[in-house]
Amino acid sequence: GLGFNIVGGTDRQYIPNDSSIYVSWIKKDGPAYLDGRLREGDKILAVNGKELKDLRHKDAVELFRNAGHDVCLKIQHRLQTQSGPVGHRSDDGESGGLRLAAILVPGLALAAAAVWILLRHRQRM
Repeated sequence: GLGFNIVGGTDRQYIPNDSSIYVSWIKKDGPAYLDGRLREGDKILAVNGKELKDLRHKDAVELFRNAGHDVCLKIQHRLQTQSGPVGHRSDDGESGGLRLAAILVPGLALAAAAVWILLRHRQRM
């Protein structure tokens, strides 16, 4: 196989009101893992030019099985990382870590406030 599992489809929606196909797991040392471009949580838009719109789960699986040796995937990377069913898993199988946004957003807000205060202070001098 290609070294990854998928979830989704018209009959098995992973996200409510979204019948897209998503990567749920990537096998260590499998073809997708070794290539390095595919990530857990990515939405797969097309396989070898065939769009994955409005497909049942089993039909999407069949497309992957019949994709051949050289496979071209059109994907959309997940915009944020998360713990849970789809997300990074450490070697011991534990879901991991804080969301990057939980650290960056407050930090950026604090930095913006500091710059604003500094500029206001300089205008008064």
